[in-house]
Amino acid sequence: MGCSFSGLNGLYDAVNGGGDVWINENRFKIIRQLGEGGFAYVFLVKEVLSDPSNPGISKKFKDPSHISDDGTYAMKKLLIQNSEQLEMVREEIRVSSLFSHPNLLPLLDHAIISVKVSQDQSCKHQACLLFPVHLDGTLLYNAKAMKAKKEFFSTSDVLQIFRQPPLAMLMDFGSAGPSRRQIRSRSETLQLQHVSAPFRAPELWDCPSQCDVDERTDIWSLGCTLYAIMYGVSPFEYALGESGGSLQLAIVNAQMKWPTGPSPPYPEALHQFVTWMLQPQATVRPRIDDILIHVDKLISKFSQ
Repeated sequence: MGCSFSGLNGLYDAVNGGGDVWINENRFKIIRQLGEGGFAYVFLVKEVLSDPSNPGISKKFKDPSHISDDGTYAMKKLLIQNSEQLEMVREEIRVSSLFSHPNLLPLLDHAIISVKVSQDQSCKHQACLLFPVHLDGTLLYNAKAMKAKKEFFSTSDVLQIFRQPPLAMLMDFGSAGPSRRQIRSRSETLQLQHVSAPFRAPELWDCPSQCDVDERTDIWSLGCTLYAIMYGVSPFEYALGESGGSLQLAIVNAQMKWPTGPSPPYPEALHQFVTWMLQPQATVRPRIDDILIHVDKLISKFSQ
């Protein structure tokens, strides 16, 4: 694949405003940046139709509910530096294309091209992934907004949100992969570390070669997610805000703290549930079947 100076290169100027992007044969204007994390940026984009009679991107959609009334969508942009990152993005696209669920954003379209930032630099790849946009924000965004106003979900709401399938409400398909695997090299460890740092399990920070990783690594992320639903921040970000220090050390040593004060009145059983998932040793963490059984018991108890 040769280098291209196509309209997608306009993404490099997008952070500073404006720019048009082509995803395959469809053109989009970048409105503003919505967020960033890891190796990706997310932009609000609006489809540009030169011919009003042309259905544009919507002709590709199997589900008409995915069509935007005003032509706006969310676009995730990733600048890919090497072959390992390229394979990770391809896997993200593959996994995203497998699912159809109301709790998961569907991948509407995607493109991976070769680009060159300047004449002096070598070819790299860039990926653009198109999704529906929900401008009312993510679960974590709303939890943080509630925290700023000193408002909190009720115990029943926390459990119901957490229980919704899939349990991992903050799932990132960029970190998707086999649930059980043996780590044989440093590069495989780096692939696993694509998980957002505040939700990353201890074994992914300093993973030795020839170690086994299974789905209980994801249980740690679920524990962090449940804490974030309750308090609007991951447990180890909260701990650092209280005392400072290193995020990695806080996670590896499981230095978790609970907010104090009369509100919110979360029961000790809910705190114990989080602590159960946040065991530093993966081998003593519960498995997903255990989590489902326990959360259903808590829902029954606190929804009466």
